[in-house]
Amino acid sequence: MFAAIAVALAAGLLSWAYQTIKPPPPKICGSPGGPRITSPRVKLSDGRHLAYREMGVPKEEAKHKIIVIHGFDDSKDLSLPVSQETIEELSIYFLFFDRAGYGESDPYPSRSVKSEAYDIQELADQLQIGSKFYVIGMSMGAYPVYGCLKYIPHRLSGASLVVPFVHYWWPSLPANISREGFQTLCTADQRTFQVAHHTPRLFYWWMTQKWFPSLSIMAGNMNLFSPPDMEIIKKLSETPKVGQEKVRQQGVHESLHRDILAGYAKWEFDIMDISNPFPDNEGSVHLWQGYEDRIIPLQINRYIAEKLPWIHYHEVPDAGHLMLFKTELCEAILRALLLG
Repeated sequence: MFAAIAVALAAGLLSWAYQTIKPPPPKICGSPGGPRITSPRVKLSDGRHLAYREMGVPKEEAKHKIIVIHGFDDSKDLSLPVSQETIEELSIYFLFFDRAGYGESDPYPSRSVKSEAYDIQELADQLQIGSKFYVIGMSMGAYPVYGCLKYIPHRLSGASLVVPFVHYWWPSLPANISREGFQTLCTADQRTFQVAHHTPRLFYWWMTQKWFPSLSIMAGNMNLFSPPDMEIIKKLSETPKVGQEKVRQQGVHESLHRDILAGYAKWEFDIMDISNPFPDNEGSVHLWQGYEDRIIPLQINRYIAEKLPWIHYHEVPDAGHLMLFKTELCEAILRALLLG
């Protein structure tokens, strides 16, 4: 009898554990009971859809075509503070898109640095924007830029990494540099990134359990933002953000959690294995770091720029994590990318 009870308890515990670590199914756009499709989308070769938004000069007339890659908890509806005069002067066509699982783009459980790069390539081909294009990635949207530099460098006219994501477990990163950067994070964020990297199967449980704090930015910790960031947040709050309600609509796990898992997974390549995509200076790669950024540790990005001297490093003294949303800095980033 005791053996039967023990077996029953063990089975119950296993069932509970399985349900705890298993994420819920996504609410796919256009499926029965799922969110409505309200944006144009392309169908990829694997059957998934990517939602997109176009802005600027018509692509048939544009001199410069830029694919903008949004960051964490954002979407194709992000608004860059660039004037119409600048857009016309530089003849820019912008292409924004929802990364897999965000907004109205289909989820992808096998999402990775590589898949994000090939999604960008296929999106460009489906919309026939040309054989070459520029990419700008902000924060978590920067790891797809690294993917582009590794997997599709021949498609790039140039690239900008703005306050870019850093991976604390890149093999070539010296332990002291990694440790110094990692220790600038709060304990909750350290634990979250460790779970994502070392035990990804437990990540959904970690992000939904109530015993310990997980990711501070999702908990609304405003201490992550420096005074320059707070000025930008105040200004942005004056205008309602279009499309924000759609960002997580297919599920927090499919959008935010999988973004973190893809970024902090073990990559197929090391950051130092990336070669200069423009050996004849026919294009350029830029890395923009805010000195006041409290989310991305500057020590690691400084080291990357030092070891990869073909990356043009810009450290902005009075800027934080949201520098791309400050008009003069946004235009400076664009001009550096397009004009050198």
